[in-house]
Amino acid sequence: MNMARVAAIFEKDVKEFMRNMMLFTSVLIPIVLAAFFGRMDGAGEGVPNEIVIIIVGVVFTAVTFSSMITMMAEENEKDTLRGLLQSPATIIDIITGKSAVIILMTIISLVASIMLIEVSSFWTIENIAGLILLGIFFLNLGIGIGLLVKSVATTSVYLMPIMFLFGFTPYIEFLVTDEGHIARQIAEYFPLYQNLYILNGNGGMPEFLILFAWIAVSFVVVLRGFNKRKSDD
Repeated sequence: MNMARVAAIFEKDVKEFMRNMMLFTSVLIPIVLAAFFGRMDGAGEGVPNEIVIIIVGVVFTAVTFSSMITMMAEENEKDTLRGLLQSPATIIDIITGKSAVIILMTIISLVASIMLIEVSSFWTIENIAGLILLGIFFLNLGIGIGLLVKSVATTSVYLMPIMFLFGFTPYIEFLVTDEGHIARQIAEYFPLYQNLYILNGNGGMPEFLILFAWIAVSFVVVLRGFNKRKSDD
């Protein structure tokens, strides 16, 4: 890995991120949502953890996943990845530089959102560890699917299902009130639910193992994306 090249890509992509209104707006979406729910907390009882974790899901889908898939799709649309995929060191430099930009924007959006809803005991070691694992999962999804997407215009085809499946998972509790319903039982194995358990103080080794399993799945998506791009070239 060439750190000078990574730094150059990081600097270039930060400027492009700030100029691209679609990417820049994605950072603001969770912040606006958090401000809305924060103002609704008139009784002073605090925002429910289910809503807090949904805001976290919005951060990772709207900022981490959406930004990465969009930036990778732009590279595909401009056809700048065709030759680079044959050089592992070079593509690692590009992905590392882009990932650094997205991680920075994710942290800004997440910290600002949590500050607005004033969640107590959010920044615990266990919760931070869970958030890091969740971030890796969404980042890998963005890279893998981004390698498969041919143009920026088609990213929405993937964005909406990923957002509803992985970003709004706890919302199923408001739609399906029966705790024994199969839909809720399946949803409880999704990554965002593991972070909800950790936030509630009920998280343990099983929740972290499930998160690691989802990360393994996301790495498979990345490998499939690389192989598909190489076969296309």
